[in-house]
Amino acid sequence: MSGFTIYPAIDLKGGQVVRLAEGDMARATVYADDPAAQARRFHDDGAAALHVVDLDGAFAGSGVNSAAVERIVAAFPGRVQVGGGIRSRADIDRWLSLGVTRVVMGTAALDDPDLVRAAAKAAPGCIIVAVDARGGMVATRGWASVSTVAVAELALRFEDAGVAAVLFTDVGRDGLLKGVNVEATAALAAACSLPVIASGGVAGPSDITALRRHANIEGVIVGRAIYDGRLTLPDALRLAA
Repeated sequence: MSGFTIYPAIDLKGGQVVRLAEGDMARATVYADDPAAQARRFHDDGAAALHVVDLDGAFAGSGVNSAAVERIVAAFPGRVQVGGGIRSRADIDRWLSLGVTRVVMGTAALDDPDLVRAAAKAAPGCIIVAVDARGGMVATRGWASVSTVAVAELALRFEDAGVAAVLFTDVGRDGLLKGVNVEATAALAAACSLPVIASGGVAGPSDITALRRHANIEGVIVGRAIYDGRLTLPDALRLAA
């Protein structure tokens, strides 16, 4: 996959499209009741890829909003990557068989690295390792738990595993429109040979411009900035091109 990709985010809670503040389920803003319609709007605005998260599933450890995700995949003609509570080979295989392009694994990457490695070997280029950070340490289980493993350390464990990319989120900025943590994202991209996808805190056009200056950053996930009108998706796509 070449170029710099904009991934509009569809985060699901109770079947609705929401954005959280700092990963806090109690601080959710609802933006749409029909996730599939939202996916079609993103496609109409030019998106070639989507980032979808089952927030309830991330906490439950299994798919909760699976029906909504399936509708999104059916409605969106481009690439869809899905995360949230995917912690078994059966889950991975199911999503890939339903047309999901890439599966995002966070908690499993820390707790069951052999699962991630086996999945990446069986489906090369289809697994993304999510490295979510609070204070530089990896957060898991819907960001509710913080480990003693550093961000770069976890990413480096999968350099030779055949995973497609590392998704780096600064949890402390997520959904707050404070600006993406370009410095930490670039540091991870420099430390690791895997492509890095940035996430968390995108506030406007300057974030995309800043990220594009750094090698090995594949793209960025944009949520609240688009939903709140701080950045239009067509403008984001133009900056990425």
